[in-house]
Amino acid sequence: MKKKFFTRTKGKIGITMLLLLSSLGLSAQTNVFDDVIAPSPNHTYLEAALIQEGLDAALQNPAANLTVFAPDDAAFMALADALDTDIAGLLANPELTNILLYHVLGAEVVSGSLTNGQTATPLNNANTVKVTIDGTDVFINQALVTTANLQTDNGVVHVVDAVLLPIETVADIALGSAAHTTLVAAVVEARLLPALTNPLSQLTVFAPTNDAFAAALTELGLTAGELLASPDLADILLYHVLGAEVVSGALSNGDLATPLNNANTLKITIDGSDVFVNQAQVTVADLQADNGVVHVLNAVVLPAETVADVALGSTAHTTLVAAVVEARLLPALTNPFSQLTVFAPTNDAFAAALTELGLTAGELLASSQLSDILLYHVLGAEVVSGSLSNGQVATPLNNANTLKVTIDGSNVFINQAQVTAANLQADNGVVHVLNAVVLPVETVADIALGSAVHTSLVAAVVEARLLPALTNPFSELTVFAPTNDAFNELATALGTDLNGVLAHPQLTDILLYHVIGSEVLSTELTNGPVATLNGQSVTINLMSGVMVNDANVTLADLLSDNGVVHVIDAVLVPSLANISEQAEFSNIELYPNPSTEIIKFNNLEVSNYTITDLAGNLIKTGNTQNEINVSDLQNGNYFIVLNNNSGTYRARFVKM
Repeated sequence: MKKKFFTRTKGKIGITMLLLLSSLGLSAQTNVFDDVIAPSPNHTYLEAALIQEGLDAALQNPAANLTVFAPDDAAFMALADALDTDIAGLLANPELTNILLYHVLGAEVVSGSLTNGQTATPLNNANTVKVTIDGTDVFINQALVTTANLQTDNGVVHVVDAVLLPIETVADIALGSAAHTTLVAAVVEARLLPALTNPLSQLTVFAPTNDAFAAALTELGLTAGELLASPDLADILLYHVLGAEVVSGALSNGDLATPLNNANTLKITIDGSDVFVNQAQVTVADLQADNGVVHVLNAVVLPAETVADVALGSTAHTTLVAAVVEARLLPALTNPFSQLTVFAPTNDAFAAALTELGLTAGELLASSQLSDILLYHVLGAEVVSGSLSNGQVATPLNNANTLKVTIDGSNVFINQAQVTAANLQADNGVVHVLNAVVLPVETVADIALGSAVHTSLVAAVVEARLLPALTNPFSELTVFAPTNDAFNELATALGTDLNGVLAHPQLTDILLYHVIGSEVLSTELTNGPVATLNGQSVTINLMSGVMVNDANVTLADLLSDNGVVHVIDAVLVPSLANISEQAEFSNIELYPNPSTEIIKFNNLEVSNYTITDLAGNLIKTGNTQNEINVSDLQNGNYFIVLNNNSGTYRARFVKM
C-alpha cells in the first residue's frame, strides 16, 4: 500500500514540477530511456535488461550524448530461440551487460550521418559495429534499422530487428587484415556485411588477398573501380562463402562444396599438404571466428562454368573425373582465366583402354603415368572443331608427344580416337568427347613425322586419312616406309608429280600395302609372302640384304611403342588390275557412315565381303546384296572389302 502511495505521490510531484517548469517557460529534459525505451510496448525485454544490469541510469543521464540501437521484443525472442533458451535465460546471461553496452555509442549519430561501410566503436569496445546502407535500408551489423532517429535531449534511438553480439566474426578477421583491404572494400560495396557479421551464422570464407584481386583484375582487364561497380560483384563474393563451418581438416580431395552463390560448386584438391579451392591455393587455413572460419586464398575463384564442370556434369565421364581428381588436376581445369581444349574419353573408352593395357581402374588411378596420360588430352588454348584441319598436329600440355588430327568427311579423329560430340562450350574452353583414350606413346606415325626424308609419305598418310590407324597405341604394326626419293620416282613413272600421287584413286590401297598388321623385326623376316593390310602380300627376299618386292630396306628396325618401321628405297605398288575402273563400281556408295546398326550400298550386285579392323584383323565375312548388319561390332573404325566378278571395292566406315 505504501508502494502504491509512493508511486501516486511521485506522479503528482512530477506533474506539479512540469507545470511549474512550464509556467517559468522551461521544459523538462527528455532521455533515451524514460522517453523512448520505457514507454515502448515493443521494448519490454530491453527495458528489463537495462534495469536489471543497472544501465537505465546511464541512459537517463542528462549530460550524456548517446546513440542507442534498440532491439525490439521480437529480436530478443529470436535470439532466445536461436540459443535454445528463453528470455529468463537471456537475462541470466553473465555477458548481458557487455551485450547491452555493445548497442550504445558515446555520441549522438542520426541516420543521415551514417555511411555505408562505416565502423563505430560502442561503449563496449570489444568490437566495432558495422554500418551497411543498401538503398533506403540501414543495417547495424546484421540488424535492420526498422525505425530511425527517435530523438531525445540526451541522444537518439534507432530501433533494430536483431540483437547485436560483440563477438568476433569472419568479417572482423578480414577487417583486421592489411592483406585483405580489397576484399573488405568489395564486401562493403556489395552490402554483404550483414551476412558476414551475423553472430548466429556458421560460415566458411575463402578470402583472396589483395594480390589475388590484383591478378584477377589484370586477367579480366578491369580496374578495381570497375570490379566494385560490377553487377556480378555479390555473386563473385558469395561464391567464396559456404553456409557452414568447414575447417581444413574436414576437407577431402575431390570434395564438391556448394557456396552461398550456388550457380556452381567449389572443387577441393588436396595434394600432400597443399589445399586448393578450384585453382586457388589455401595459403593460411583455419583463422577461427565465433561465427565461422576463414581460409586465405592466393587467387580469386569465379562461378564460371569450366571444362571440369562439363565433365562433372556428364554421367558418361565418371572415370575421367575420378582420374582427374586422383591426378590432382582440378586446379588446372577449374582456372577461370585459362583457355583450354579437353579431349574427354568416355567411360567406355577407359574400359576399352584398361582391357588393352591389362589394368584395373584402381591400377590406372595409382599409376605414376596418370597425370601424363590426362595432360596429353588437354591443349593450352581453345580450339573448336571448326578450327581443326586434316593433318594438323597440336602440342598438348603433356608435350612428350603431339596430337594428330584427321578429318574424314564429317568425322574428326584425334590420333585413333573419334570425336563423338564436339564443341561442348565452357567459360574457360571447350570439350570434345572421344570414343578412345589417346596415349602419349611414340607410334610408327611419329617415326615418319620426325623424319626429314619421309615428308612425302606423311603427306600421303594424311591425305589417305590413315593417321588414326598408325597412331593407335594398342596396335602392333610393321611399316615399310618409302623415302621422298622413292615417291619422286613413282611420280615420274606415273608421269605426274607428288600432288598427282596424292590424288591417285588407289592411294589408300597403295599405302596399306606397306603395312603388316603385326610387329616384325628384320631378324624375324623370312623369305616368302607376307600379308599386308591391303589384303595382298608382299614378297620378302633375304638373298642379298633385305628386299620387299623390288625395294631395298635401307634402314631397319626403327622401333616405336606400337610397332616397327623399316625404311625402303621404292614405293611398293600392289596389283591394281582387280580394282575395278567400271562406272558401276565407281558409283558405289556406302551409307550411313558412321552407322549404328546397318550399312547399305547402292549400285551393288551380289558380293562377298570381309570386314577388318585397322590392324588388319578379320572381324566379319559373308555375302551381301545391298546391306550388312554391323550392330554386333564394337564401336570403332573398320575396312570393308567387297568382291564380285566386276572387281573389288574397298571403303572405310565407322561403327558408333
